Amino acid sequence: MKQQIHTNAAATAIGPYSQALSFERLLFTSGQLPLNPLTMTIVEGGISEQTRASLANLKAILEAGNASFDSVLKTTCFLANINDFAAFNAVYSEVFGCDSAPARSCIEVANLPKNALVEIEAIAYIKK
Repeated sequence: MKQQIHTNAAATAIGPYSQALSFERLLFTSGQLPLNPLTMTIVEGGISEQTRASLANLKAILEAGNASFDSVLKTTCFLANINDFAAFNAVYSEVFGCDSAPARSCIEVANLPKNALVEIEAIAYIKK
């Protein structure tokens, strides 16, 4: 049976969707924008700052669902500008490293909600 996951430590959903859903031992997060959870505004700065904010929201949701960055199996990353790929990777690798990083897709999109530069979603397994 699926279960909705929610935490106030991450930005709330800005539409009709859940922050995450769990099913058995899998956790599926919605895409995380670089929103400040308190103000619900995009964090100031460029791709590096926005990537850190998206990852912070993702971390809070993973933890609320009894998962962590270590249990992430796959991410899908959306960039408003593929020219930000190297700077995005620099921050992303601080969290996930390179040796045991999750599977990943990273694509450029025409626009992201609230004119964000990045959005990150994940699939993780739930720790016992």
